[in-house]
Amino acid sequence: MSFGDPNNPYGQPQGQQPGYGQPQGQQPGYGYPQQAPQGVPPQQYGYPQAPPVQPYGVGGYPQGPQKMPGLMTAARVIMFVLAGLQIIIGIIAGIGIAAASSAVDDSDAATGLAGLGFAVVALLLAFAGLAIFLAVKFATGGTAIRVITIIYASLMLIGGLGNFASGEATGVPGGIISLALGGIILASMVNKQASEWFNRPRNQY
Repeated sequence: MSFGDPNNPYGQPQGQQPGYGQPQGQQPGYGYPQQAPQGVPPQQYGYPQAPPVQPYGVGGYPQGPQKMPGLMTAARVIMFVLAGLQIIIGIIAGIGIAAASSAVDDSDAATGLAGLGFAVVALLLAFAGLAIFLAVKFATGGTAIRVITIIYASLMLIGGLGNFASGEATGVPGGIISLALGGIILASMVNKQASEWFNRPRNQY
């Protein structure tokens, strides 16, 4: 059987089966790695890249600040101090009203004044309790605490303006103090940091 002219440079080499151009012991298609196709990103070859870190916490919501903003901390301290002063003033005023009402005759006018005085004392103590409640809830409360605190600060500002409107010189220092402290509390509630703080995920704290 003839395998062709051995001197023909275009013929098959002797001893090699036709159709097998690979080296012996090498399977077809398992040679050196071919070059990646054009247009395919190189990161698709090898280990996958880690996904970018997302600034989101549980449930896909922003994590929010991990620490209470400084202005809110100052407002919280102010509310605790105000509550303490209101409780002290309320107790002293209540004792004074009770002593004065027992020293005068039981007339309708005296009874009415005593009742009005006790109502003012009760309102003062109620504001003190509200201030303590709100200040405590700054750490764990949500948007409702923020809204109630804004109302509380607004009432303080209205009270301060009322002291100026009364025209009495003794009410001016109290009006200035009320405006200053109420302004700090209100400013601590209406900024972006307060919004992020009260809207942070509750289950992280």
